[in-house]
Amino acid sequence: MARVTGIGGVFLKASDPRALAEWYSRNLGITLSDHRGANFLWTDEVPATTGMTVWSLFPQDTRYFGPGIQTAMINFRVDDLDALLQQLADSGVWIDTKREDYEYGRFAWIQDPEGNRVELWQPLP
Repeated sequence: MARVTGIGGVFLKASDPRALAEWYSRNLGITLSDHRGANFLWTDEVPATTGMTVWSLFPQDTRYFGPGIQTAMINFRVDDLDALLQQLADSGVWIDTKREDYEYGRFAWIQDPEGNRVELWQPLP
């Protein structure tokens, strides 16, 4: 049987795609390609090939995506959550005070300039 083998991409609407792409590049260190997007390869994970991508569904009335009308949320794997949160705070990025720690990693949330809630996840070794 044919089947899905992974997440192929995450796509967001933006009122100013160029400016939002540059915000993600400047604040989250995402290397932009010529089409103002990014390609993440499994070899980018540290150590290489130790990461995973999660696909999950939430109820329509979830508060997990924040209080707005957002219907999707990106989860970025990060290598040093505390250092990244400090960089983001220094840049004036809105950071949720909520943190969650589990046996599979640490989580925090930020908001991009267009109000999209973004989840940051540092997997544990």
